[in-house]
Order: sequence, then C-alpha cells, then structure tokens
Amino acid sequence: MPVSRLPRRAALGAMFALPALAQGQGQGAADWPGHPVRFIGVFPPGGGTDIISRLWCQRMSEITGQPFAIENRSGSGGNIGTEAIARAVPDGRSIGLASVAPLSISPTLYRSLPFDVTKDFSYISGMYQLPNLLVVPMDLPVRSVPELIALLRAKPGEYAYASAGPGTSLHIAGAMFASMAGLDIAHVPYRGGTGVQMDLIAGRVHLMFDNFPSAIQHVRAGRLRGLAVTSAKRSDIAPELPTMAEFLPGFAITSWGGVMAPAGLPVPLVAQIAALSHRALADPGLIGRFQENGATPWPVGPAELAAFRAADEKAFAPVIRASGAVVD
Repeated sequence: MPVSRLPRRAALGAMFALPALAQGQGQGAADWPGHPVRFIGVFPPGGGTDIISRLWCQRMSEITGQPFAIENRSGSGGNIGTEAIARAVPDGRSIGLASVAPLSISPTLYRSLPFDVTKDFSYISGMYQLPNLLVVPMDLPVRSVPELIALLRAKPGEYAYASAGPGTSLHIAGAMFASMAGLDIAHVPYRGGTGVQMDLIAGRVHLMFDNFPSAIQHVRAGRLRGLAVTSAKRSDIAPELPTMAEFLPGFAITSWGGVMAPAGLPVPLVAQIAALSHRALADPGLIGRFQENGATPWPVGPAELAAFRAADEKAFAPVIRASGAVVD
C-alpha cells in the first residue's frame, strides 16, 4: 500500500491556528477538559513524532469539543520540552508528549537531567509505536545495508551519520549501528529532524536513522534511499524494506510516544484523560492515518505506560553504555 504524503496544511496548519489558552482553575475529572488544552510537543514541528501527535490532538479536539493547542518546545533530545511538562501546573490544562528519548534514553545518556522520570510526571496513556528507517542520499553508491557497511569500513572516519539531537532514538540507533558493525563514523547532531533531511538529501551528511513517518515520504518521492527499518519485523506498509536485524542480529529499536502531565495530577483526572485518549486511538479514521505514517496506535493505560518506560530504560542502558555515547 503506497504511503500518501500527509496534508500538512490540514494536519499542521490547523493546529497552529488554534486559539490562545484560557486562564483559570482546572476542571474536575467529570467535565475535563471544559477548557482549551495546551499540548507540549518535545520535538520541532514537521517531524515524524510531531505529525503523529498532531493527528492525535486533532481527534481529541473533535471528541471533546475543545481546542488542543500544540506548543513545540524542542531541543536537547526532547529534554527541554519534557522539563516544561514537569514544571507546568497539574490542573489538566497542560499535558504533553511522553517520548522514548527523554524518558528511556536520557536517564542513562545524560550525566544529569533537570527532571526525574520517576517522580516529576503523571503518566497517562500510550499513543503510538513506530520504527525508525535507515536512509541515505540517492547519490551514495549503496543499495543495501551490507553495501553501506562495506563502504564505511573501507573509508573509516570519512563518513558521518546525522540525528535529530543527542539522546534521540535516532542518535542511539546510529550509535548502535556503529558499535555492532564495528564502524568509525562521526555523529552530527541537529536540533530536530526537519533540517537534517535537507542536508541528507544534498549529501552533506551520509546516513540517518529517521522516524518512519517523515523518512518514508522522502523515500517514496525518490529523494532518499531507504535501506532498512529498525523494528523487529518488517513494516506492513513497506514490506520491501528489510529489518536491520536481518543483517545485524539483535538490532532493534522502536520509537514510542505517549501522553503525560506534571506530577500531582489527580488520579480521577488521569483516568478520564486516559479513557478519552483510548477512545481517540480506537477511531478508525485515526488508526488509518497512523498506519499511513507507519505508526501503530498504542492505547495502554497509566500503570502500563509507566512500567513500559522503566523497562525500556533498563533495556537501553547497556546499549548506550556499550556505544560510549554519554553526554555531560
């Protein structure tokens, strides 16, 4: 099934145009939201996770009759936006994206963080899971992962992989690739994924593990060459793309996102927001839009999301330490 390009004037522009937030006291669980909601995105507009988050916010707005205004607070691998969520008032007016990068990767990657992943958040609901996609410029003379490995090994230190910033799953996927394949390649971090795509297309950097929704658009348009997905199995919408594990056994990284709020959000309110989120994620239209972008709806509850995050952090820790990718 071909992947159509997401109509950003509908999915992005409409969300930017949402009204300013009202001020006042939070509402009870029974009538949430009863007011506009600020959704803090932790990555720049236009990237894969941002596209998926906006689709979810659009459906939540339709269900609740209230605007969900996205505020992108990007930088430091999602840590800046995640800190903003931690510092918000726990009144139901501000929620945000729970992401693998700041919550499962950063606790090991960074020597210190401005938030505590176990104490500073109310975990609410899962939202999506999606693979990353290894892409290279069209003029790079490789058409498979083995050919790429051979090229990089033949010229150590001459090539670089890009990412959306230190601590993102894109960064760790690249570090894992270099470690498992025994490669000498530099890491070039960008502030978000949209700028790096243009540099990758132009050949100023040589490879990237990008989020599937944004990367597949460039592959389908013939601007980038897709080599493999990072999930344990092939993508249903791009089955022609092999998995990284077919060439490097054990290689698997899945990006995920959820919904969270500052610590202290009342338990009944957490349950109400989770129920509405699961209702949105069960909508056939939203499921279809997620699948078009390579994402799978992930309607887990508060306890499941918190437990998954903790287990994911534990699984990532030895991979990060083995790669040597530690940030001061």
